[in-house]
Amino acid sequence: MEQTCKISVIVPCYYSEKTIAKAVHLAREELLRLGYDYEFVLVNDGSTDGTFAQIQDLCAEDPKVKGVDFSRNFGQHSALMAALHYVTGDYVLSMDDDLQTHPSQFGKLLDTIRNGGYDVVYGWYPQKHHNWFRNLGSRFEGWTMQVLTGRPKGLHTSSFWVAKAFVCRHAIEYMGPYPHMSGLLMRITKNVGNVELQHFDREVGQSGYNLKSLIRLWSTSTNFSVLPLRFSLVCGALFGAAGLISALVVIVRKLMDPTVMTGWSSLMVVILLAAGINLICLGLVGEYVGRMFMIANKQPQYVVRTQCNVGAAAKHKEEEK
Repeated sequence: MEQTCKISVIVPCYYSEKTIAKAVHLAREELLRLGYDYEFVLVNDGSTDGTFAQIQDLCAEDPKVKGVDFSRNFGQHSALMAALHYVTGDYVLSMDDDLQTHPSQFGKLLDTIRNGGYDVVYGWYPQKHHNWFRNLGSRFEGWTMQVLTGRPKGLHTSSFWVAKAFVCRHAIEYMGPYPHMSGLLMRITKNVGNVELQHFDREVGQSGYNLKSLIRLWSTSTNFSVLPLRFSLVCGALFGAAGLISALVVIVRKLMDPTVMTGWSSLMVVILLAAGINLICLGLVGEYVGRMFMIANKQPQYVVRTQCNVGAAAKHKEEEK
Protein backbone atom coordinates (compact mmCIF):
# COMPACT_ATOMS: atom_id res chain seq x y z
CA MET A 1 0.00 0.00 0.00
CA GLU A 2 1.35 3.42 -0.99
CA GLN A 3 2.44 5.58 1.94
CA THR A 4 0.37 8.73 2.45
CA CYS A 5 2.18 11.90 1.40
CA LYS A 6 2.86 14.24 4.33
CA ILE A 7 2.44 18.02 4.06
CA SER A 8 4.20 20.33 6.53
CA VAL A 9 2.29 23.60 6.82
CA ILE A 10 4.37 26.49 8.18
CA VAL A 11 2.68 29.65 9.45
CA PRO A 12 4.38 32.83 10.73
CA CYS A 13 2.03 34.31 13.33
CA TYR A 14 1.88 37.99 14.25
CA TYR A 15 -0.98 39.27 16.42
CA SER A 16 -3.27 36.55 15.13
CA GLU A 17 -5.01 35.34 18.29
CA LYS A 18 -8.41 35.79 16.60
CA THR A 19 -7.58 33.94 13.37
CA ILE A 20 -4.88 31.30 13.89
CA ALA A 21 -7.18 28.62 15.37
CA LYS A 22 -9.65 28.94 12.49
CA ALA A 23 -6.81 28.90 9.95
CA VAL A 24 -5.36 25.68 11.38
CA HIS A 25 -8.75 23.96 11.66
CA LEU A 26 -9.70 24.80 8.07
CA ALA A 27 -6.26 23.80 6.77
CA ARG A 28 -6.36 20.47 8.60
CA GLU A 29 -9.83 19.67 7.30
CA GLU A 30 -8.79 20.48 3.74
CA LEU A 31 -5.62 18.35 3.87
CA LEU A 32 -7.54 15.39 5.27
CA ARG A 33 -10.21 15.83 2.60
CA LEU A 34 -7.49 15.75 -0.06
CA GLY A 35 -6.04 12.56 1.43
CA TYR A 36 -2.79 13.92 2.88
CA ASP A 37 -1.09 13.39 6.21
CA TYR A 38 -0.13 16.67 7.83
CA GLU A 39 1.76 18.63 10.46
CA PHE A 40 1.75 22.32 11.37
CA VAL A 41 4.63 24.50 12.56
CA LEU A 42 3.29 27.75 14.02
CA VAL A 43 5.85 30.44 14.86
CA ASN A 44 4.83 33.35 17.09
CA ASP A 45 6.92 36.25 15.82
CA GLY A 46 7.04 38.33 19.00
CA SER A 47 3.29 38.94 19.37
CA THR A 48 2.42 40.18 22.86
CA ASP A 49 -1.29 39.41 22.70
CA GLY A 50 -2.79 35.94 23.12
CA THR A 51 -1.34 34.49 19.91
CA PHE A 52 1.02 32.02 21.58
CA ALA A 53 -1.66 31.00 24.08
CA GLN A 54 -3.82 30.05 21.08
CA ILE A 55 -0.88 28.14 19.58
CA GLN A 56 -0.41 26.26 22.88
CA ASP A 57 -4.11 25.32 22.88
CA LEU A 58 -3.76 24.00 19.32
CA CYS A 59 -0.69 21.99 20.35
CA ALA A 60 -2.60 20.48 23.29
CA GLU A 61 -5.51 19.62 20.98
CA ASP A 62 -3.39 17.97 18.26
CA PRO A 63 0.14 16.48 18.69
CA LYS A 64 0.78 17.14 14.98
CA VAL A 65 0.82 20.88 15.69
CA LYS A 66 4.21 22.30 16.73
CA GLY A 67 4.53 25.72 18.34
CA VAL A 68 7.54 28.04 18.49
CA ASP A 69 7.67 31.31 20.42
CA PHE A 70 10.25 34.01 19.54
CA SER A 71 11.77 36.21 22.23
CA ARG A 72 10.93 39.29 20.14
CA ASN A 73 9.80 40.26 16.64
CA PHE A 74 12.35 39.11 14.04
CA GLY A 75 10.21 39.40 10.89
CA GLN A 76 8.14 37.11 8.71
CA HIS A 77 11.05 35.57 6.82
CA SER A 78 12.98 34.75 9.99
CA ALA A 79 9.82 33.04 11.27
CA LEU A 80 9.65 30.98 8.08
CA MET A 81 13.32 30.03 8.44
CA ALA A 82 12.70 28.91 12.02
CA ALA A 83 9.71 26.81 10.97
CA LEU A 84 11.77 25.02 8.32
CA HIS A 85 14.00 23.59 11.08
CA TYR A 86 11.04 21.61 12.45
CA VAL A 87 9.40 20.22 9.31
CA THR A 88 9.38 16.50 8.51
CA GLY A 89 6.99 16.34 5.55
CA ASP A 90 7.49 15.41 1.91
CA TYR A 91 6.35 18.91 0.92
CA VAL A 92 6.40 22.20 2.82
CA LEU A 93 3.49 24.59 2.33
CA SER A 94 3.69 28.19 3.55
CA MET A 95 0.55 30.17 4.33
CA ASP A 96 -0.33 33.34 6.26
CA ASP A 97 -2.23 33.54 9.54
CA ASP A 98 -5.00 35.87 8.34
CA LEU A 99 -6.83 33.48 5.94
CA GLN A 100 -6.13 35.60 2.88
CA THR A 101 -4.08 32.61 1.73
CA HIS A 102 -7.05 30.30 2.13
CA PRO A 103 -6.86 26.52 2.70
CA SER A 104 -9.48 26.00 0.00
CA GLN A 105 -6.68 26.71 -2.50
CA PHE A 106 -4.34 23.95 -1.20
CA GLY A 107 -5.46 21.47 -3.85
CA LYS A 108 -4.32 23.65 -6.75
CA LEU A 109 -0.89 24.24 -5.18
CA LEU A 110 -0.30 20.58 -4.33
CA ASP A 111 -1.59 19.24 -7.66
CA THR A 112 0.70 21.62 -9.55
CA ILE A 113 3.89 20.69 -7.69
CA ARG A 114 3.15 16.95 -7.71
CA ASN A 115 2.11 16.73 -11.36
CA GLY A 116 3.94 19.66 -12.93
CA GLY A 117 7.51 18.58 -12.20
CA TYR A 118 8.40 21.74 -10.25
CA ASP A 119 10.57 22.07 -7.14
CA VAL A 120 8.70 25.15 -5.92
CA VAL A 121 5.25 26.48 -6.84
CA TYR A 122 4.00 29.95 -5.92
CA GLY A 123 0.38 30.96 -5.83
CA TRP A 124 -0.37 34.19 -7.63
CA TYR A 125 -3.45 36.35 -7.65
CA PRO A 126 -4.92 38.16 -10.66
CA GLN A 127 -6.63 40.40 -8.09
CA LYS A 128 -5.24 41.02 -4.60
CA HIS A 129 -7.34 42.13 -1.66
CA HIS A 130 -4.66 44.45 -0.28
CA ASN A 131 -4.69 48.24 -0.13
CA TRP A 132 -2.91 50.14 -2.91
CA PHE A 133 0.08 50.91 -0.70
CA ARG A 134 0.76 47.25 0.08
CA ASN A 135 0.25 46.26 -3.58
CA LEU A 136 2.70 48.95 -4.71
CA GLY A 137 5.30 47.76 -2.21
CA SER A 138 4.84 44.15 -3.30
CA ARG A 139 5.30 45.05 -6.97
CA PHE A 140 8.47 47.00 -6.26
CA GLU A 141 9.88 44.21 -4.10
CA GLY A 142 9.02 41.68 -6.81
CA TRP A 143 10.73 43.75 -9.50
CA THR A 144 13.82 44.09 -7.31
CA MET A 145 14.04 40.34 -6.74
CA GLN A 146 13.62 39.73 -10.47
CA VAL A 147 16.58 41.98 -11.23
CA LEU A 148 18.83 40.78 -8.39
CA THR A 149 18.15 37.03 -8.45
CA GLY A 150 17.54 36.47 -12.15
CA ARG A 151 13.99 35.37 -11.48
CA PRO A 152 12.27 34.52 -14.80
CA LYS A 153 10.17 37.33 -16.18
CA GLY A 154 6.49 36.62 -15.69
CA LEU A 155 7.01 34.48 -12.60
CA HIS A 156 5.03 35.79 -9.63
CA THR A 157 6.07 35.15 -6.03
CA SER A 158 3.95 35.39 -2.91
CA SER A 159 3.76 34.19 0.70
CA PHE A 160 1.58 31.27 -0.45
CA TRP A 161 3.93 28.60 -1.81
CA VAL A 162 4.79 24.92 -1.64
CA ALA A 163 8.25 23.36 -2.02
CA LYS A 164 9.79 19.93 -2.05
CA ALA A 165 11.54 18.88 1.16
CA PHE A 166 15.06 18.90 -0.33
CA VAL A 167 14.71 22.58 -1.27
CA CYS A 168 13.87 23.51 2.32
CA ARG A 169 16.75 21.43 3.70
CA HIS A 170 19.16 23.49 1.62
CA ALA A 171 17.42 26.79 2.43
CA ILE A 172 18.14 26.47 6.16
CA GLU A 173 21.87 26.27 5.45
CA TYR A 174 21.73 30.07 5.25
CA MET A 175 22.73 31.26 8.72
CA GLY A 176 22.93 35.05 8.33
CA PRO A 177 20.48 37.62 9.68
CA TYR A 178 17.74 39.16 7.51
CA PRO A 179 16.86 36.15 5.32
CA HIS A 180 14.63 36.55 2.28
CA MET A 181 12.73 33.37 1.51
CA SER A 182 12.14 33.95 -2.22
CA GLY A 183 15.80 34.84 -2.70
CA LEU A 184 16.89 31.66 -0.92
CA LEU A 185 14.54 29.43 -2.89
CA MET A 186 15.60 30.98 -6.19
CA ARG A 187 19.24 30.47 -5.25
CA ILE A 188 18.59 26.74 -4.81
CA THR A 189 16.47 26.03 -7.89
CA LYS A 190 15.15 27.70 -11.03
CA ASN A 191 12.56 24.98 -11.54
CA VAL A 192 9.79 27.18 -10.18
CA GLY A 193 6.19 27.46 -11.30
CA ASN A 194 3.02 29.46 -10.74
CA VAL A 195 -0.61 28.57 -10.25
CA GLU A 196 -3.48 31.05 -10.27
CA LEU A 197 -5.33 31.22 -6.95
CA GLN A 198 -8.12 33.23 -5.39
CA HIS A 199 -7.07 35.88 -2.86
CA PHE A 200 -9.48 36.25 0.05
CA ASP A 201 -10.33 39.20 2.29
CA ARG A 202 -8.51 39.47 5.60
CA GLU A 203 -10.60 37.96 8.40
CA VAL A 204 -9.70 40.42 11.18
CA GLY A 205 -7.76 43.69 11.49
CA GLN A 206 -5.24 45.14 9.08
CA SER A 207 -1.89 44.10 7.64
CA GLY A 208 1.10 44.36 9.99
CA TYR A 209 3.24 45.76 7.17
CA ASN A 210 3.92 49.49 7.26
CA LEU A 211 6.40 51.61 5.30
CA LYS A 212 9.27 50.78 7.68
CA SER A 213 8.70 47.03 7.55
CA LEU A 214 8.32 47.06 3.74
CA ILE A 215 11.63 48.93 3.40
CA ARG A 216 13.30 46.46 5.77
CA LEU A 217 11.92 43.56 3.74
CA TRP A 218 13.09 45.11 0.48
CA SER A 219 16.60 45.74 1.87
CA THR A 220 17.09 42.01 2.51
CA SER A 221 17.17 41.50 -1.26
CA THR A 222 20.74 42.88 -1.26
CA ASN A 223 21.81 39.64 0.47
CA PHE A 224 21.64 37.80 -2.85
CA SER A 225 23.45 40.05 -5.32
CA VAL A 226 26.27 42.59 -5.67
CA LEU A 227 24.36 44.29 -8.48
CA PRO A 228 23.60 47.42 -6.38
CA LEU A 229 27.34 47.92 -5.87
CA ARG A 230 27.92 47.61 -9.59
CA PHE A 231 25.08 50.05 -10.17
CA SER A 232 26.76 52.59 -7.88
CA LEU A 233 30.01 52.13 -9.84
CA VAL A 234 28.22 52.76 -13.14
CA CYS A 235 26.50 55.85 -11.68
CA GLY A 236 29.83 57.19 -10.50
CA ALA A 237 31.40 56.65 -13.91
CA LEU A 238 28.47 58.27 -15.75
CA PHE A 239 28.35 61.36 -13.54
CA GLY A 240 32.13 61.64 -13.63
CA ALA A 241 32.04 61.59 -17.44
CA ALA A 242 29.17 64.10 -17.47
CA GLY A 243 31.17 66.40 -15.17
CA LEU A 244 34.25 66.18 -17.38
CA ILE A 245 32.26 66.90 -20.54
CA SER A 246 30.49 69.82 -18.88
CA ALA A 247 33.82 71.27 -17.77
CA LEU A 248 35.17 71.04 -21.31
CA VAL A 249 32.04 72.72 -22.68
CA VAL A 250 32.36 75.59 -20.19
CA ILE A 251 36.05 76.08 -21.03
CA VAL A 252 35.43 76.06 -24.79
CA ARG A 253 32.50 78.51 -24.47
CA LYS A 254 34.58 80.84 -22.30
CA LEU A 255 37.46 80.81 -24.79
CA MET A 256 35.11 81.48 -27.67
CA ASP A 257 33.21 84.23 -25.88
CA PRO A 258 34.91 85.80 -22.80
CA THR A 259 31.68 87.66 -21.94
CA VAL A 260 29.80 84.44 -21.14
CA MET A 261 28.79 84.40 -17.46
CA THR A 262 29.12 81.17 -15.46
CA GLY A 263 26.07 80.71 -13.24
CA TRP A 264 26.28 80.12 -9.49
CA SER A 265 22.87 78.37 -9.42
CA SER A 266 23.83 75.82 -12.10
CA LEU A 267 27.06 75.12 -10.21
CA MET A 268 25.14 74.47 -6.99
CA VAL A 269 22.73 72.12 -8.79
CA VAL A 270 25.65 70.07 -10.10
CA ILE A 271 27.30 69.98 -6.66
CA LEU A 272 24.10 68.90 -4.92
CA LEU A 273 23.38 66.25 -7.54
CA ALA A 274 26.89 64.85 -7.34
CA ALA A 275 26.81 64.89 -3.55
CA GLY A 276 23.48 63.06 -3.53
CA ILE A 277 24.80 60.34 -5.84
CA ASN A 278 27.91 59.98 -3.67
CA LEU A 279 25.82 59.58 -0.53
CA ILE A 280 23.60 56.97 -2.20
CA CYS A 281 26.67 54.98 -3.27
CA LEU A 282 28.20 55.27 0.19
CA GLY A 283 24.90 54.11 1.68
CA LEU A 284 24.87 51.02 -0.54
CA VAL A 285 28.44 50.17 0.41
CA GLY A 286 27.59 50.81 4.06
CA GLU A 287 24.61 48.43 3.84
CA TYR A 288 26.86 45.62 2.66
CA VAL A 289 29.58 46.40 5.21
CA GLY A 290 26.96 46.59 7.97
CA ARG A 291 25.56 43.19 7.09
CA MET A 292 29.08 41.71 7.06
CA PHE A 293 29.60 43.24 10.52
CA MET A 294 26.37 41.68 11.80
CA ILE A 295 27.37 38.27 10.44
CA ALA A 296 30.86 38.56 11.95
CA ASN A 297 29.27 39.38 15.30
CA LYS A 298 26.89 36.41 14.93
CA GLN A 299 23.66 38.37 15.06
CA PRO A 300 20.96 35.68 15.19
CA GLN A 301 18.23 35.15 12.64
CA TYR A 302 15.90 34.57 15.57
CA VAL A 303 15.86 33.51 19.22
CA VAL A 304 13.39 30.88 20.42
CA ARG A 305 11.91 31.45 23.87
CA THR A 306 9.92 28.22 24.13
CA GLN A 307 8.49 25.36 22.05
CA CYS A 308 5.50 23.00 22.08
CA ASN A 309 5.19 19.45 20.71
CA VAL A 310 8.79 19.51 19.45
CA GLY A 311 10.68 16.21 19.67
CA ALA A 312 14.08 15.81 21.28
CA ALA A 313 15.87 15.53 17.92
CA ALA A 314 14.42 18.82 16.69
CA LYS A 315 15.27 20.53 19.99
CA HIS A 316 18.85 19.31 19.76
CA LYS A 317 19.14 20.59 16.18
CA GLU A 318 17.79 23.98 17.23
CA GLU A 319 20.23 24.20 20.16
CA GLU A 320 23.11 23.49 17.78
CA LYS A 321 21.97 26.37 15.59
